[in-house]
Amino acid sequence: MHAGQKKLRTITARRDFLAASSGSKWITPHFIMLALKRAEDHPVHDISRVGYTVTKKMGNAVTRNRIKRRLRHAIAQISPDLVRAGYDYVLISREKALTCEFSALVTDMEFAFSRIHANKKPSKSKAT
Repeated sequence: MHAGQKKLRTITARRDFLAASSGSKWITPHFIMLALKRAEDHPVHDISRVGYTVTKKMGNAVTRNRIKRRLRHAIAQISPDLVRAGYDYVLISREKALTCEFSALVTDMEFAFSRIHANKKPSKSKAT
């Protein structure tokens, strides 16, 4: 973890995983990131939380836990400025998360966090 970075809390409740699916979404080759800003009246609205989803089709328990460890370690390597307080993040693993270079995983993590908070509204194309 970078110096001064606050530890992220882990999402454990299924309802929080489901709620995150209604927020922003960014897809990378290694994982899918979901992000949802929690309501101001939420009991933990001033901290960041992250949850990890690795399906059984990724492999046995040892393999799934290794993928989760890689994702947790990648988040610990990114700049603390990219993670915003008051957000829930859910990382859904993809098959390449286990075998990719760790530096590629970190790069994807940084890019996903920067894009998820880009605040760009989708452009509406007009037919002429």
